[in-house]
Amino acid sequence: MLRWDRNRGLDPRTDYEQIYRNLSQYDFPWDFNQALSFALFRTYAVPSVGRLLHESGGFADTQKRYDDTAILLERPLVCGFDSAEGKTALRRINQMHRAYDISNDDMRYVLATFVVVPKRWIDDYGWRTMTYDEVVATVHFYRKLGRHMNIQDMPETYEEFADLLDSYEAEHFAYDEGGRAVADLTLDLLSTFYPTALRPIVNQFSRALMDEPLRAALRYEAPSPIVRRVSLGAMAARAAFVRLMPPRLRAKDFEHSSRMKTYRAGEVVTEQLGTFPGGCPVPHGVSGEDTASTTDPATVA
Repeated sequence: MLRWDRNRGLDPRTDYEQIYRNLSQYDFPWDFNQALSFALFRTYAVPSVGRLLHESGGFADTQKRYDDTAILLERPLVCGFDSAEGKTALRRINQMHRAYDISNDDMRYVLATFVVVPKRWIDDYGWRTMTYDEVVATVHFYRKLGRHMNIQDMPETYEEFADLLDSYEAEHFAYDEGGRAVADLTLDLLSTFYPTALRPIVNQFSRALMDEPLRAALRYEAPSPIVRRVSLGAMAARAAFVRLMPPRLRAKDFEHSSRMKTYRAGEVVTEQLGTFPGGCPVPHGVSGEDTASTTDPATVA
């Protein structure tokens, strides 16, 4: 079986969870991980988002914040939106968001980064491009996530999501000290996933893959032309190498990856992930199902 046949025969309107799972955990696990990290970088360049992330104190332990975010977003994908674990993860996401005054416009923008940035990353650096059906499935997957998060007026197509992202960034990208601080912490964290001798190179490499509007908003110095050429060449070489590899036979999820360092795989308690601005709402011995509000979008969508 050729890897690009994995999603053949699946309907992007009904099988979108399976299609997106195949994309992110079989065909492009490394690319999706990188792309979603860069998607979050873009949100730091929107002052209302970056400043809130900094002021909320959630990045005091950057590794834990990274791990918690990745696992909470992965639970509905791996377990299903309607599973107990998926619902608990969505409930935790909604509980955290409700603790702050976040506009629907910002929520829609962040959702758009999850739809658009991975597609653009794979177009530029992937071992193949995404098919039309895979793009449609991605839109359906994140629209379902958005419904569970009670996001209003979501785009209906990839093109509309892309237009939203581009116009929002053109209007809102600007420097903010809080957003820059969060970006610096995240860059430092990403470098720890590689040997110590390579960490300065990883920092340069990451900035070389950022577009100019993003670098300008975060006030990151542009890497030299040679660093950018080497970085793009390395990405092209990687794509060529991966293209020759046999199909992946086992799913590669975040919880069992080497990047997850806060917890032991298989021992993550979903209802305890994330931040608790008002204190942990889950008493010892009481499950999240017992304490959830029946009006939580995660339980009624």
